[in-house]
Amino acid sequence: MPRNVYFSQAVRSEQHLYEDLIIESLKIFGQDVYYIPRTLVNRDNILGEDPASKFDDAYIIEAYLENVEGFEGAGDLYSKFGLEIRDEAQFVVSRKVWNRRVGVFSENEDPRPQEGDLIFLPMTNSFFEITYVEDDSPFYQLSDLPVYRLSCSLFEYNDEDFDTGVEAVDLKVNQVSYQVPLVLSLTTNEEYFQIGENVEQTLVAADGDTPAVKVFGEVAQMSKTSVNTQTIWVSNIGASGTTEYKQFTQGGTVTGLTNSYTATISSIISDLTDTTGMAWKSDGGAENIALETFADGFIDFSESNPFGDPSETY
Repeated sequence: MPRNVYFSQAVRSEQHLYEDLIIESLKIFGQDVYYIPRTLVNRDNILGEDPASKFDDAYIIEAYLENVEGFEGAGDLYSKFGLEIRDEAQFVVSRKVWNRRVGVFSENEDPRPQEGDLIFLPMTNSFFEITYVEDDSPFYQLSDLPVYRLSCSLFEYNDEDFDTGVEAVDLKVNQVSYQVPLVLSLTTNEEYFQIGENVEQTLVAADGDTPAVKVFGEVAQMSKTSVNTQTIWVSNIGASGTTEYKQFTQGGTVTGLTNSYTATISSIISDLTDTTGMAWKSDGGAENIALETFADGFIDFSESNPFGDPSETY
């Protein structure tokens, strides 16, 4: 026997009321987060990943953080690769609000939150990567599905390009990005590079390279140490005209793409040394300077071989 036709679980006005109450609850109990869509640059169809992904948009939206007693997941682990933080979180966002603020700009066939997109939580100043999107929980209340539940894990930065235009997001990424310090000899005092400017260097023909090969990057930090000397820290490094990894070279000319300023790379500071290029960089976690200073009583092969010179014959 069919159900009673005089009662309906899909009254449109009740569905709208239910959805509006959820939106209002999210505005009261939720957090302001930034939804950051992932843009695929060179997708690997075999492994299903894109190491060259970029993030160039950020949309503020309210989301409810379900983890009221702290993040879930494996937590903090100490492995052979160092300290790993494996926090996980669940965010709840309104479908209606997400479609209006984010989905309307999406170019995907299915405009919904996508696995691989990021959420930046200003409260903890951390990024979370969406690993799974649950779109039917709670299950058809009043025959409606008003929210997305986003299961996320802490994002592991892998030198992706961030240019969202949101200072809090881009600055956070620049602080942890891989950067190459270049000491430049400037042409004039007035012409120097600025933070956020893209720079490039054309490589000379060598080892099969052609002059069309260019190494490029973005100025993440800068320091002008004298009238004709500037140090810039370049991130998001890439190369065009070659399939091999290329790096900036000492003695070459670097050009800014904003004002076409040029400078000569007088030296490239290794990430293993300090700004002088003469001493080891201090690592607070490894305490390498302290170990080198106070460990003279231990066997130190960098000073001499305590077992004799292996080149000697006996």
